[in-house]
Amino acid sequence: MLKQKYDYPALRRETQKNGQRQYVGESGKPVPSVTTVLSDTGDKTALIAWRKRVGDEEANRVSRESAGLGTKVHNAIEKYILQEDYEIKGNNFISIMAESMTNEMINNGLSKVDELWGVEVGLIAEGLYAGTSDAIGVYEGEDAIIDFKTSKKIKPRKWIEDYFMQGCAYALAHNEMMGTEIRKVVILMVDRDSNFKEYTIKDEEFDSYCDKWSDRLADYYNKQ
Repeated sequence: MLKQKYDYPALRRETQKNGQRQYVGESGKPVPSVTTVLSDTGDKTALIAWRKRVGDEEANRVSRESAGLGTKVHNAIEKYILQEDYEIKGNNFISIMAESMTNEMINNGLSKVDELWGVEVGLIAEGLYAGTSDAIGVYEGEDAIIDFKTSKKIKPRKWIEDYFMQGCAYALAHNEMMGTEIRKVVILMVDRDSNFKEYTIKDEEFDSYCDKWSDRLADYYNKQ
């Protein structure tokens, strides 16, 4: 599955005091992460309302639990792709859940991957932004950015516009760095009940989300 087609550069990742993530490439100039740009320019109304409703302590607990679960699943998928031992150790409910979610992602999502050029790939648009793509390669015969998402419940398509913009940002950076022409983003999502869903954008829809990403990036720098 893994085919070393491109020589991806190493990026240095930094976390600022305010928690925002930055990357540093060959130029030595720090740039914001894609997730930082999207977070700073997105509508947080629903998130603020939820945190106010459940309280900070519960909100922080849920966030930590979700982050831990997502990390376990992502790490296991990466090890599977690298043909390493990907068994998730532990008998607590998070580990058991992560194992089931990982197997669902492998059986339903990775089964459609023709080849992968890299996992956890650092990408940078020098002077603008950078980020780490879960995977890049060929999905159902087409070059694509592939992202693995975990969720409490499968999200409807209209709720994941930021995921599509994130994928477009990675595609644009990869095209600039490697001279590729990626115009497809695949979101592979699995929830805590091990339900699986695939979301794909390409062609005209891909171009539309690239425009939306460009607007968000411009908003970010205007705010700075």
